[in-house]
Amino acid sequence: MRDSSNKPLQPVPSTPRFEHHPDGFGIGNSRPRLSWSFFYPADADLKSVGSWTQRAYDIEIKAEDAAGSGTHHIESSESALVPWPGADLISKEAVIIRVRGYGQEKDDITQWSSWASAEAGLFERERWSALPIASSKKFEAEDVTLRPLRFRKEFTVPLERDILKARLYITAFGVYEAHINGSRVGDHVLAPGWTSYHHRLAYQIFDVTAMVKKGQNSIGAEVGEGWYGGLIGIRGGQRFNYGKELALLAQLEITLDNGEVMVKHTDHSWQCHTSAITNSEIYNGETYDMREEQYGWEMPGFDSTAWASVKELPFTSASMIASDMAPTRVTEEVKPVSITITPSGKTIFDFGQNVVGFVRIKRLPPHSKVSLVHAEVLVDQEMGMRPLRNAKCTDTAITADNELLHWCPKFTYHGFRYMQVNGWPEGTTPSLEDFTALVTHTDMKRRGWFKCSNDLVNKLHANIVWGMRGNFVSVPTDCPQRDERLGWTGDIQVFGPAANFLYDTNGILGNWLADFSAEQLARDDKIPPLICPDVMSSWWTPTPQAIWHDATILVPYNLYQASGDIFLLRRQYVSMTSWLDTAIRRGSDRLWDPTLWQLGDWVDPAAPPSQPGLGRTDGVLVADAYLVYVTGILADVSALLGEAHDARRYAADKEKLKAAFAHRYITPAGNLANYTQAAIALAVQFDLYPTAAQRDNAAVALMRLVKTAQYHVSTGFAGTPAILPALTRTGQPWLAYRMLMEKHCPSWLYPLTMGATTIWERWDALMPDGSLNPGQMLSFNHYALGSVAAWLHETVGGLVSSDGWRTIDVRPVPGGGLTWAETRFDGPFGVVEAKWRVEGSRFKLELQVPPNSRAIIVLPMQKKELGEKKKIKVASGWHAFDVEFEPDEWPPTGSINKYSGPLSKACDCF
Repeated sequence: MRDSSNKPLQPVPSTPRFEHHPDGFGIGNSRPRLSWSFFYPADADLKSVGSWTQRAYDIEIKAEDAAGSGTHHIESSESALVPWPGADLISKEAVIIRVRGYGQEKDDITQWSSWASAEAGLFERERWSALPIASSKKFEAEDVTLRPLRFRKEFTVPLERDILKARLYITAFGVYEAHINGSRVGDHVLAPGWTSYHHRLAYQIFDVTAMVKKGQNSIGAEVGEGWYGGLIGIRGGQRFNYGKELALLAQLEITLDNGEVMVKHTDHSWQCHTSAITNSEIYNGETYDMREEQYGWEMPGFDSTAWASVKELPFTSASMIASDMAPTRVTEEVKPVSITITPSGKTIFDFGQNVVGFVRIKRLPPHSKVSLVHAEVLVDQEMGMRPLRNAKCTDTAITADNELLHWCPKFTYHGFRYMQVNGWPEGTTPSLEDFTALVTHTDMKRRGWFKCSNDLVNKLHANIVWGMRGNFVSVPTDCPQRDERLGWTGDIQVFGPAANFLYDTNGILGNWLADFSAEQLARDDKIPPLICPDVMSSWWTPTPQAIWHDATILVPYNLYQASGDIFLLRRQYVSMTSWLDTAIRRGSDRLWDPTLWQLGDWVDPAAPPSQPGLGRTDGVLVADAYLVYVTGILADVSALLGEAHDARRYAADKEKLKAAFAHRYITPAGNLANYTQAAIALAVQFDLYPTAAQRDNAAVALMRLVKTAQYHVSTGFAGTPAILPALTRTGQPWLAYRMLMEKHCPSWLYPLTMGATTIWERWDALMPDGSLNPGQMLSFNHYALGSVAAWLHETVGGLVSSDGWRTIDVRPVPGGGLTWAETRFDGPFGVVEAKWRVEGSRFKLELQVPPNSRAIIVLPMQKKELGEKKKIKVASGWHAFDVEFEPDEWPPTGSINKYSGPLSKACDCF
């Protein structure tokens, strides 16, 4: 395609990004790396656009200090995370930049991108004149929840001066919501988020220029205990994990037209009072009492004579960070779909989707006390509260002499599909219009999409997406509803590849990894925490655990594969090597100490409900398989970082460990000591069989196990990410598809037949008869088993990359009776999209490769074809392929034994 001058159509550079920051406002790095991609106009005919590769680029910088402005020309094909070319930014400095690219031809120069703006945070401690402030008056006993507090300060801006700009730098020991002159600052929820507060404390930066006015002003903030002082953790949890006082740290800087900068910061001159929110806890919910409201407290001129003084606290010893992580926000509103009156007379609203967030009430009349109770499931038509354990998950609003409009809690969140309304005013009936669920999570950018011709598989994928949204609330948690909601390392380790495809996780996972390594390296033994941030260290001494602690290596490596961010690997490198060199307890053969108990293939469906770690697969074997694998990964990481000595050392160690694994577990014929789906799948996936003949034997063994299980899943956290890839790798994709399509329990589709809208923690969290699994671990929103999404993206959809998406591997493997699949990924180099369909005996693929990247394609082979599949290398642009193809028989015939287990009434089996 050509433009009006008859030149080939050029791509357009996107607006540049600073690091992984969502908008560039509040950069925490004096030399932020820059990224951009290239795209074609919306009306361009992509089928006629040729390939395009960048050979050089220009970056134009305009800084507040003219000395920092200029245009920089760099001969490079890189466009993702390129080095900052200008002078170091200083604290609070604002810049704008734009870029353009040069193609391979002499006159091939793109137009300039749109301008991107950035503003630096406060790099030095000396830039903070504010001190944390807490109430000078104690409001509660030592052993109870901390009641939310309000802080306020009035100040005056000279009437004769114009306001050029105003910035608010703010954080809290707790979670906060700020106001200036009665208007809420920003739209963040549960700010500043959850970090390892002893090591790192996040702060936010807001442009409040439009809120500050000439004359009298007021700044205020409400602070709740959140994760900082609230009850957090399992087995009853623990209060005051980081401190016993709620505090605010805020610094408002106002630049006037004469160059003067007015600074209003938290100090002893502020005032404090209890909030009308009488109680607010992450697990138990929030209570708001309108009778204790002080109207206008956020406004200038408010009579605060009854307010208490504040005391100044020492400045935090933790690092103050302006991170790249997107804030937690309300991202969607969901209305209830039905109302049910239960056998006991309770009123329950069904939102039709298991969501995470809280509920807004449209209107409450005077003199009311209404409580909203949240749960994920109904049991015998009543609220299923047992899975919540000790969490009350109840929000209460109490009105005074006037009505309450559009109320919702501020400092809590819940995981729920159902909501029970207690205490609704007599004489009225609550309606669907009275309530709205506000979906809340870290506001990551969506990157990946998948759909196919099977509606149930599409629903499974949608459930995985919903599960991820609900469990990425400031940190990647295991579940969002019960008294836990912790950053378990094993969960994100197995789900990481799927997560990194679905959303831009660089901000949230990069932030989490910084906490993870900080907590690990603070320990003499360098054993990482099992959860991060770690709120169990005071009573639970960690022992080294494979899979969970292997997150030190695998989470950053998977994030690198999705982003190409080698700096992340460099930053985490000490954490990685410390884990492998120091913290692992080894036996005489350098594999794991066989006497050490391992979590292993957690939640194997055969494990007793009360003992989820007591599965069929030996935990030490699982640990040893992972040890060989992560050692090889660390060798690759070392090579990427130029650590040649370490690369050779770890590569040699991997080969020795692989031989030791074979000696310990694999017979000469290829039989594995532990004859389970998980054990063999991990051995296949991690390439642990020494010979091809042994691998062939493993393929047969895995086939027999899958058929014997009647295509049911027999794996837990460790084996589930490996089972379908292992079947595919051994040339048995039809078996993988057959497992995926199974509807009886345990299987991925069984929960869908029971009405699931997210992924469950247990395969049988809800039994076929509608009763709850008797185990305590019973979350209905738990993403670990949704790791199957990675196989959907990479094998069914056919898209994967190992170098940050500069090179795209396209290897679709059709099957399962699917007639088409479409997969799309908006990555560092732009949008890549693969669409395939089967028409009779033809396989047709359409592929769009973004400019400045390339693809390596492997098309499905005829069954009669032998040998290695041919690789087709293509540059950017639109490509189409049409080859002869013979699909596998579907559904497959033949099995070993007949399934005699329970059937769901909603299920129609093959």
